[in-house]
Amino acid sequence: MFGKILIANRGEIACRVIATARKMGIETVAVHSDADVGARHVAMADEAVHIGGAASSQSYLVIDRIIEAVRKTGADAVHPGYGFLSENPRFAAALEKEGIVFIGPPVAAIEAMGDKITSKKIAADAGVSTVPGHMGLIADAKEAVKIASLIGYPVMIKASAGGGGKGMRIAWNDEEAREGFQSSKNEAKSSFGDDRIFIEKFITQPRHIEIQVLGDQHGAMLYLGERECSIQRRNQKVIEEAPSPFIDPATRKAMGEQSVALAKAVGYHSAGTVEFIVDADRNFYFLEMNTRLQVEHPVTELVTGIDLVEQMIRIAAGERLSFSQDAVRLDGWAIESRLYAEDPLRNFLPSTGRLTRYRPPGEGRQPDGTILRNDTGVAEGDEISMFYDPMIAKLCSWGPGEGAVARLAAVDAMAGALDRFELEGIGHNLPFLSAVMQQERFRSGNLTTAYIAEEFPAGFEGVLPDVALSRKLAAIAAVAHETIRSRAAKISGALTGAHATGARAWVVTWPGQEIALRMEGAVAVFDDGTTISVESNWRPGDSLAEYAVDGEILQVKTNLSGAAIRLRCRGVDVTARVRSTRVAALARLMPVKSPPDTSKMLLCPMPGVLTSITVAVGDRVEAGQPLASVEAMKMENVLKAERSGVVKQVAVSIGQSLAADDLILEFE
Repeated sequence: MFGKILIANRGEIACRVIATARKMGIETVAVHSDADVGARHVAMADEAVHIGGAASSQSYLVIDRIIEAVRKTGADAVHPGYGFLSENPRFAAALEKEGIVFIGPPVAAIEAMGDKITSKKIAADAGVSTVPGHMGLIADAKEAVKIASLIGYPVMIKASAGGGGKGMRIAWNDEEAREGFQSSKNEAKSSFGDDRIFIEKFITQPRHIEIQVLGDQHGAMLYLGERECSIQRRNQKVIEEAPSPFIDPATRKAMGEQSVALAKAVGYHSAGTVEFIVDADRNFYFLEMNTRLQVEHPVTELVTGIDLVEQMIRIAAGERLSFSQDAVRLDGWAIESRLYAEDPLRNFLPSTGRLTRYRPPGEGRQPDGTILRNDTGVAEGDEISMFYDPMIAKLCSWGPGEGAVARLAAVDAMAGALDRFELEGIGHNLPFLSAVMQQERFRSGNLTTAYIAEEFPAGFEGVLPDVALSRKLAAIAAVAHETIRSRAAKISGALTGAHATGARAWVVTWPGQEIALRMEGAVAVFDDGTTISVESNWRPGDSLAEYAVDGEILQVKTNLSGAAIRLRCRGVDVTARVRSTRVAALARLMPVKSPPDTSKMLLCPMPGVLTSITVAVGDRVEAGQPLASVEAMKMENVLKAERSGVVKQVAVSIGQSLAADDLILEFE
């Protein structure tokens, strides 16, 4: 067994590998860029080596720097994690040349499966179902449009060396094919250093389901069940689960056996994932093989009890698998929610800044028998940088039992855990994740890769509480308000009557809602006579409180916002004002301040670097016309005109770093 392992990665996956290595008694070496000098993975490792500048092209993607760190520390092996160099055959070959063990598959397998064009041909030869498409290289946008037309729209334009949603576009017509080809090519070059593109038929209403494979260097190759990965945005997975609510035992066996056949065809060993598109009739088609550990591997670990990182290390050390295919059992249900530094209220645009508060829920077995797990690479006070992937954490839940019972237990455990997850300082998608957990369609398992587009056609605009939840939140706000008043009344020296506690008739308001109630002890009585009892231990200053509302336990983030009370749970976010009947009547007479007029401005929607401007002062633009591109967290974002107009001012220049809401263009 190895004595020391270097992890050629950062963030949560580096922390994940370090945790297993520590459990196995193996010393670890972290590498870090300028931006990660104080990162959590650096603090966790036994040793740390600086490898370059903040940009990944100056650090985590520089093979020579990684090898130099290995030499310097005397590490026996390198675990690549996912992303960066994990699927780069030149990296694996360079390590092999130096006599350093690569904790992953052989170079030939990475080369074969890392090129999506080659992998499709190999899969077809191995008897694996494949999607119709053009597997040759495409020279330019004109040829891309021609090929797309021959295949028939819609088509998927993909980077041959891509992954993680980078370099992928769906095109429904010639114009989208032309634009998508260039955007995919640009993203592929910046993310992978390889701008080759191919096109295949896009199957409508598909599910994205993948099979986890694991094989040793002695010929054993197994499949560990499937993962449902259909909840995606911009082709990037957001919520995953294992097993899939759609796959039956026969389909699971067929997909697993084809995955094993493909892995054996390329002489694979280590952990790997074979991805499929599955249609409504459970026909499945090979998509790609990821020759690395997947981001979503924890859900497989939770339902199989197998530590995939440990198995990768043992396989790389030459050990045989200690279990057979018959020993693999799927127990319970697991769900993973990817917590991203993306603001769902701004169309999921990346957000950067400092984590002023980071308090995940407690991990491990919960009182109800469920299990929570949180894989993360950050801590409170850390900075979310524009240089890397926006993932903050992967929150996982496991529910005991079988079928729908186990799945709903995992969903409910996730919903509760998201309510208890405290995160402040940046925009994040936690409210969106909470909202999905409450949706009946998700709870029923009716999923496709179009789920987010179909359920949120206008984008995520927050969750409006229904009547029942509105009343519960109004009662909670009233209880919190009375707690504040009661505490203030005990302060000596206050003016007589300044904090009188006698009046208990309140009007609770937030945008679009006004609820009148009166408090009788711990019971809220509404105008129609209905009542809600509320018990809580909340105190001013507590940011998270547990409320017993008519016996139902609600975890509600409760924060003071000036004279208002901000309440957040189940994806709902309201800032409630609690006023006496008289003050509420006066408040209705107050004028409403109008927001500033930005209709004649193009503002930067997220922090990033301006990569292009396609117009100049005096140019006339039409609605939908591309105006500029901003690169943020390795994704290219094209900004288009919302209406026709004439450019009055260009306020920035290409290559300039921009903050959210910085002015880019102004129109006459």
